[in-house]
Amino acid sequence: MGLLDNLKAKLAPATEKVSHLAQQHGDRIDKIQHGIDKVAKIVDERTKGKYSDKIQTGTGKAKDAMDRLAHKGGGTEAGDTAAGPPPDVPPPPTS
Repeated sequence: MGLLDNLKAKLAPATEKVSHLAQQHGDRIDKIQHGIDKVAKIVDERTKGKYSDKIQTGTGKAKDAMDRLAHKGGGTEAGDTAAGPPPDVPPPPTS
């Protein structure tokens, strides 16, 4: 088992807990995403737009991660594709 596989195996329980909490508090996802936008705007202003593209990319990834965690395993919404891990993430190793 490689280092990355070992790390993924150790992080799996934490990921499940975070996912469960995000599902429980799904009503707060919009507030969190609004906060992400607010922080991104402040950082962009303080850096005088020098890192706007990187800030936008990071903001988008953070919002996508929140959506995936909040809807993981739900699969009830129309067009919901977050029923499992993203296609580029291999399943955890079985022991």
